[in-house]
Amino acid sequence: MNKIKLNKQFILASGSKRRLELLNQISIKPDLVLIPDINETNYSQELPLNYVKRMSVEKNKVFQTKYSQSIILTADTVVSLGRRILPKTINLKMAKECLQLISGRRHKVLTSFALYSPDFPLKVKTIKSTVKFKRLHPDELDYYLKSKEWEGKAGGYAIQGIAASYINFLSGSYSNVVGLPLAELYRSLLSIGYNFNND
Repeated sequence: MNKIKLNKQFILASGSKRRLELLNQISIKPDLVLIPDINETNYSQELPLNYVKRMSVEKNKVFQTKYSQSIILTADTVVSLGRRILPKTINLKMAKECLQLISGRRHKVLTSFALYSPDFPLKVKTIKSTVKFKRLHPDELDYYLKSKEWEGKAGGYAIQGIAASYINFLSGSYSNVVGLPLAELYRSLLSIGYNFNND
């Protein structure tokens, strides 16, 4: 009988409940959930793709020294219109502005994840999905804003909630839009020898 290799401690370094739920969906229950404390300001003229990669790596570096023998997963998600990164909406005004910008238009959702393991080089993957919203009627906009689903969400919406009613088109990974591209993460974990089992 082949010996099943024991997995190393798995750390999700993210405060996102959605990412934790997505990991649970593929039978990964992190041993530790930590929140990275870094400066998330984007540089002047920094493109969304470069920003999201940099964030995922910088978040990972925070924990690599202290947890050098663990698997560490960090991620960052942005919603972009062209070169512009839409903010994580923290108030009604921001949410309304974001939703008005993406109403009737296509936008990109980029998620970059960094996967640290003591036995392999740092793996960094960035996945892009394209989403198109219907043109929002003022009543629909008002209804969504009152739902408060937009609170703390990149671009002012959560695809797994009411906003799904307004999405006419999605190209690419659905889980990427939620916050973690599961198919790409699964392959990256297999490549570092992570053992998926339900025991």
